[in-house]
Amino acid sequence: MTNAQIIESNKQTLAQAGILKYTGRTFKAINAAGEEIEVNEVEEIHTFAAWKNLGYSVKKGEHAVAKFTIWKCTKKAESLTAKNPVGEDVTITQDTKNMFMKTAHWFTAAQVEPLKDKKTA
Repeated sequence: MTNAQIIESNKQTLAQAGILKYTGRTFKAINAAGEEIEVNEVEEIHTFAAWKNLGYSVKKGEHAVAKFTIWKCTKKAESLTAKNPVGEDVTITQDTKNMFMKTAHWFTAAQVEPLKDKKTA
C-alpha cells in the first residue's frame, strides 16, 4: 500500500468511528472487487511537520486525533573508493535508500492555526 492509500483507509475508519468528520463531498474509488464505488470525503489530517510545511502550527495542548504507521524513506550518501583501469583511486558517491514503517501522529484543521509572522512578533 502507498502512503496515500494508508492515510485514506485510516481516515475512513476514523470517520466511521466518529473521530473525524465528513466534508459532505464524495469521490469515486475502486474497491477490492474492482467495482467503482462512491466514497464520502473525510476532513483532512496531516502530521505536525506537514501542517508546518503548509504554513500552520498545531495549537498548544492539542493531542493527535490518531496514530498509525506510514512508509518513511531515508537517503544516505555513501562514498566508495575504487581503482580505475589505469590504477588511480576514484571516489564514487551513491545514494542508498531505506524504507521502513514509522508511527505518525495526525492532526485535523481544527487543531491548527496559521504560523505567526516572525517579523511582526
